[in-house]
Amino acid sequence: MQAANGEHVLAIDLGTSGPKVALVDLNGAVIGSEIEPVELLLSPGGGAEQRPDDWWRAIVTASRRLLGRGLCDAGRIVAVVCTSQWSGTVAVDAEGRPLHNAIIWMDSRGAQQIRALVGGWPSVDGYNLLKLSRWLRLTGGIPGLSGKDPVAHILWLRDNHPEVYERAHQFLEPKDYLNLRLTGRFAASYDSIALHWVTDNRDLKAVRYDDGLLALSGLDRRKLPELKEAVDVLGPITPQAAAELGVGEHVQVVMGTPDVHSAAIGSGAVADFEAHYYIGTSSWLTCHVPFKKTDIASNMASLPSAIPGRYFIANEQETSGACLSFLRDLFFADDGLTGPPPQGLYGRMDALASQVEAGSGGLLFLPWLNGERSPIDDHRLRGGFLNMSLRTTRAHMIRAVLEGVAYNGRWLLGAVEGFIGRPIESLRVIGGGANSALWCRILADVTGKTIHQVKHPIAANARGAAFLALVGLGYLTWDDVGQRVEIAHTFAPEGEARAVYEALYGEFRAAHRQNRKLFHRLNHAL
Repeated sequence: MQAANGEHVLAIDLGTSGPKVALVDLNGAVIGSEIEPVELLLSPGGGAEQRPDDWWRAIVTASRRLLGRGLCDAGRIVAVVCTSQWSGTVAVDAEGRPLHNAIIWMDSRGAQQIRALVGGWPSVDGYNLLKLSRWLRLTGGIPGLSGKDPVAHILWLRDNHPEVYERAHQFLEPKDYLNLRLTGRFAASYDSIALHWVTDNRDLKAVRYDDGLLALSGLDRRKLPELKEAVDVLGPITPQAAAELGVGEHVQVVMGTPDVHSAAIGSGAVADFEAHYYIGTSSWLTCHVPFKKTDIASNMASLPSAIPGRYFIANEQETSGACLSFLRDLFFADDGLTGPPPQGLYGRMDALASQVEAGSGGLLFLPWLNGERSPIDDHRLRGGFLNMSLRTTRAHMIRAVLEGVAYNGRWLLGAVEGFIGRPIESLRVIGGGANSALWCRILADVTGKTIHQVKHPIAANARGAAFLALVGLGYLTWDDVGQRVEIAHTFAPEGEARAVYEALYGEFRAAHRQNRKLFHRLNHAL
């Protein structure tokens, strides 16, 4: 298909804090975006939910506001594509209506169901060896003991809300629920369905549900969607959805992909072994690889990429940017930092942290506010500050949070390098945290790697989703994608800070070893 001048893609990026809606031109440039927040509903026992109707209302609000800015002719929008938070579950009836709040990736209430599902003698680390072998061979992974995978959500609903389970026509990932709202069609992509752990991923050209894994997991195939590739056109937008968003009824909806996958593409790191680090609510450090492999110890594996016929390394650090926003809300939300900060509150926090020398005066921050997935899978871990004194200031605490997330990133980096069998020389950094030059500098000094701060880093997911649509509709090829992403700044590691961080990284790892059992005792009920 030949590109016509003025055509655009409307890309929807549903994050945990709310959706971003962006207009992307045919070269992959984001020409404008709008964000609309949504509420996160936390409950005792590890519950984390959001209302699907809130998602849709926020998307419609952001889309209408964006298109109202007159950045392009709404009639020349050729496609809508979604990316979203991964590892969530929306139970819907046959008409596509939600039957329950969306259970999102942070929810660990299904841990009990998973322990019963994967356990049994003979076992290692809670996994029956025969079950483990079968799951790894077919899928590349196995349901995590933390209970945060969709299979855990579904089994928790079955046991605790049987009326919802019985009435459910389909259980959908968040991205696939949005596609249902857009087209009226039930479908999942090879990549979005992977964390259900019931698909045979050995042949990436024909990923399919495996009857044996479905039986083992206790999932009903009739309640799971049909499978497509991320670049497939799902269908035309419905007249109702077109009217609500403010686009034409000719618009095509492309399958899209979860956020981890779109981030990789939107960072420009599309070649094998090209790595990127994402700092949003959570974090991940990943790259595409030409092989299927699993690392049980670090809780990561090669899973289907959004790029057809390719694998990528799936891993996740549970809280990163969420640690900084937690500190902001805990200490600064009510009385605020004084004065009207020109860069907003995060910019003001950055300025404070930059006044503190590397190492934060020996203050350590443990970033496991909601447990951890990679490089360890342990939902009972918790965060905190170590080595506080009467001289500790807000500035020390802010910088310690930035450094603590970076230490955790270095831990994961070592696991990824072991996985791919080669060193990673540089990282492209994206997500909201990448807007901070200080955080990028800290990452370079903590990891010892060159850090490339991607231009417009917070738009990476939307840009990556748009690239999927542009390739799927024939406007671009995969060879074009990497050349379309610009680097704003490059940070090389500096020697003096490197020495400070080298010592403190060792203490960070020691803090985990020495406090793990304490966290397990304190959080034994989880």
